[in-house]
Amino acid sequence: MDTTNYEACPECDLLLKSAQPKIGENVHCSRCGLLLSRPRKKSVERTFALSIAGFILFFPANFLPMVGITVLGNANTGLLMSGVITLYNDGMVAVAIVVFLASILFPLVHLSLSLLISGHLYFNYSNRYLVGWMRWMHRLDEWVMLEVYMLGIIVACVKLMALSPVKFGWGLYAFIALIIITTLLTSGLDSKLFWERIEHLSKENNYAR
Repeated sequence: MDTTNYEACPECDLLLKSAQPKIGENVHCSRCGLLLSRPRKKSVERTFALSIAGFILFFPANFLPMVGITVLGNANTGLLMSGVITLYNDGMVAVAIVVFLASILFPLVHLSLSLLISGHLYFNYSNRYLVGWMRWMHRLDEWVMLEVYMLGIIVACVKLMALSPVKFGWGLYAFIALIIITTLLTSGLDSKLFWERIEHLSKENNYAR
């Protein structure tokens, strides 16, 4: 059987005939229902723009105060890193490491990879590391959990409001914007298109040699 026009489902390994859906259409595996393809209009351009915006927002979200509270005349402000430091000082080293990875390091790496990949594709510049970058970005999708960290911030703010008025800082607004950006980035990325563009650039580079 000629397998050149077939592709395997990454979830259940069912061999399926390659489809070319239109913008807005979804292609699912007939066995397990996994979403195989979801074409997006100008996915490379959108991903490149969102990656730049997310990369810019990452730094104020991490280095500007998120919340401030005054208790008995003492003013205290909290940064995104404050939760990690508090967990570490309380002896919960493992939890602190997981929170640091899922809320700070992995999101930064994910944004960096997204920016590198989409930038290369946008400018039609080949790179031998594109395949590896793409694989790592997909692996990190499951570990970028800014929404979970945001829920923790909301719970903490509700508890602090019972003690004293809470003042929201620019870091919190930047963090909320960062969550929106990463959500749009993940939902708007056309993986099939990216792989096709990477393969096309790789072939062009080989022909040039």
